[in-house]
Amino acid sequence: MSIDAKLSALGFSLPAVTMPAANYVPYVTAGNLVYFSGTLPMLDGKPQFVGKVGKEYSIEQGQECARICVLNILSHLKNSLGGDLGKVKRLIRLGVFVNSAAGFTDQPKVANGASDLMVALFGDNGKHARFAVGVSELPFGVAVEIDATFEI
Repeated sequence: MSIDAKLSALGFSLPAVTMPAANYVPYVTAGNLVYFSGTLPMLDGKPQFVGKVGKEYSIEQGQECARICVLNILSHLKNSLGGDLGKVKRLIRLGVFVNSAAGFTDQPKVANGASDLMVALFGDNGKHARFAVGVSELPFGVAVEIDATFEI
């Protein structure tokens, strides 16, 4: 089953590609690796989940926010591959930043929203190295930001 078919079967669709508002690019391809900049939970050009996990948002809502970040990454990845996510050999690494309320220590549980989606889509090739850290603030006040590295 194609990645697009798996996305659809899971009830997801890829958002339109949006470009960063600052002086950087969303990804860089170097050899057979694609490196992604930190990607926010944007839909229709608007930040989603503005606030802190552990205060305004639950772990489950943080996981949903992480999935939106992943969908934005995959939208750019698909664009970079000429529309064919089947060219992905494997996901190498995810970096997950969680805008955390004081005392919140369940960042890995929030990151599972991203990790579980990647494994559901790419199978064993979606298993990856990862970090999940709490931060005091993120751009636009969003709850999660994710970066990624893929082998193609």
